[in-house]
Amino acid sequence: MGFGSDLVVRNGLVHYYAESGSVSHARKVFDESSVRDVVTWTTMIDGYAGRGCFNEAVELFDEMVLSGVEPNEVTLIAVLSACSSEGDIGMGRSVHEYMRKKNVSCGLNLRNALVDMYMKCGCLAAAREVFDDMKVRDVFTWTSMVNGYAKCGELDAARRFFDDMPERNVVSWSAMIAGYAQNNQPDEAVKLFHDMVESGLAPVENSLASVLSACGQLSCLDLGRWIHQYYVDRNRIQFSVVLGNALIDMYAKCGSLISAAELFNQMPAKNLVSWNTMIAGYAAHGHAVQALTLFDQMKSTDMKPDHITFLAVLSACSHGGLVSEGREHFKSMIGDYGIEPKVETYACMIDLLGRIGLLEEAYELINRMPMEPNVSAWGALLNSCKIHGNVELAKLSAQKLLDLDPEDSGAYVLLANLCGIKQRWVDVRNVRSLMKERGVQKNPGHSLIEVQGQIHEFFAADKSDTRSEELCRVLNEIHMFSKSEFYLQKQFDELLCI
Repeated sequence: MGFGSDLVVRNGLVHYYAESGSVSHARKVFDESSVRDVVTWTTMIDGYAGRGCFNEAVELFDEMVLSGVEPNEVTLIAVLSACSSEGDIGMGRSVHEYMRKKNVSCGLNLRNALVDMYMKCGCLAAAREVFDDMKVRDVFTWTSMVNGYAKCGELDAARRFFDDMPERNVVSWSAMIAGYAQNNQPDEAVKLFHDMVESGLAPVENSLASVLSACGQLSCLDLGRWIHQYYVDRNRIQFSVVLGNALIDMYAKCGSLISAAELFNQMPAKNLVSWNTMIAGYAAHGHAVQALTLFDQMKSTDMKPDHITFLAVLSACSHGGLVSEGREHFKSMIGDYGIEPKVETYACMIDLLGRIGLLEEAYELINRMPMEPNVSAWGALLNSCKIHGNVELAKLSAQKLLDLDPEDSGAYVLLANLCGIKQRWVDVRNVRSLMKERGVQKNPGHSLIEVQGQIHEFFAADKSDTRSEELCRVLNEIHMFSKSEFYLQKQFDELLCI
């Protein structure tokens, strides 16, 4: 036909194959091209980046520069996108330096790609520098800053950018809501979700998944159920595996295991996260048998367990006191699935052994760990020592725990309480003196309650609430009523015995 050597046709073929997902065919045409221009290279690099072949995209960009062909803006955006996805800050900086040396004219999209790359690689200062130099910014620019700061836990900075945005879209709102939900500020996530809805914006999958996570953290069942009914049941948003998993997690964390199980069983498609979430939900509420039964069902499908699965299974064994089953699953994890236990897995096994009184075996396991035991491992052993009254091992565990986290008031309190139970008052005084010396304050107990969709938080001995006297009076009345009920029931039982 005579078209094979035509550069335009070859570029078109590379683009066609890359867009169709056949990257290997695209590369074959690329390699067979005797002449390549910037479009040829860019199309192939963009094809790799678009199909998740980020290393190949970066390597090809290096070859392009060495070949003497100068990249254009589209090429640079594609390779920066690959650096973002791979977290390759070294290559990202090299690309930026290349742009400076060649004095590349940067349009808005290219500058946005730079901001996004630095943010996704955790280089907040570099991203801020590019942002400050930009004379024109759009909603993508601002959202990248919000998202980057939020993911790094810099929520105050993220919120300042969010509040300063000239305009916001649903992605901006979702990024800030997710930031709060993922950084232990679920109440702020819920408030912001309400603000978003009131602003007239319809939430998308990501925003709903984030606020459902916040509902789970707050045990805010009413709001979580309303989201399910209003958005999912009424088809205001398309149901997906991601949304299903978020709803199962929310119901499980709020204690509504029946709703979680119903939704799990109704899901037309499930992924590994679906199974892990449901197993973990059963485990967290002490339903060990159901958790292990579900695990067996999962194994009968083509789904292969991962580290998270076994963590949930071992947690179920721990809560159910199923030592032999826990040992078997721990061995199976390594022998049958080739999954190396992580520090969290060891902590779970230590908790399992310690809960039923096998303290020496739990201590031996800590010493055999191939990695340094963390706070969870020593904390599990310390808690088990309190349950079974082993003061000496508790003192050793507490010391290890405090070496890792000297500010952990829980370790001091746990050890002091155990010594008090055993009437070792000198040890109690020593622990309290150490707390005072180090300036460690006991974290006050607190509880949350949801009333008409609003979350109220109460701290021990906190009288800042304007209705604290009224609340205390009502609580005292409930307490007195329950005591009188108990007394009357006891008398009635005694009369029956007579």
